[in-house]
Amino acid sequence: MSKSSFSTPELPAKGIIEPLGDDDRQILSSYGEFKPVQDRQVLIEEGHTQNSLYFVISGTLHATTQRSGRQVLLGKIGPGETIGEINIFHPGLASATVTAVEFSQVWRIDRQSLEDFMNVSPLPASHLLIGIASTLSKRLRETNEKVAMMGQILHSGVA
Repeated sequence: MSKSSFSTPELPAKGIIEPLGDDDRQILSSYGEFKPVQDRQVLIEEGHTQNSLYFVISGTLHATTQRSGRQVLLGKIGPGETIGEINIFHPGLASATVTAVEFSQVWRIDRQSLEDFMNVSPLPASHLLIGIASTLSKRLRETNEKVAMMGQILHSGVA
């Protein structure tokens, strides 16, 4: 997506927002804000307060963390994916830094705005919440598998 197409942002029918109809996505979009993120711009900084859910509309971002003085890539985030699912329900400090690796467009909603949307549009909000829960569950399962694999490697004596 080019920078010029940012003038008329809209939430696409992708990812957790896919089950919502056009009207519901338009209503939902009004509860948040569209944000351009420049190449190499930090969207979320590890260790800083983070209370929002982000939906990636275009571009690519990297989630990284600092371990033993090194930057470790946790994952790539692209269109249709979300960032900040935990903090929308349990606000706290960000567990990773999220940086754009190219010009990106995201949509952001904070917890109060999400609650307002839930009160006005309970059925579409339930679809959205199921999508967030599914994303969290998938990521937890992937993390559990990685931890189990690391345990196997450590117990086998291969490091």
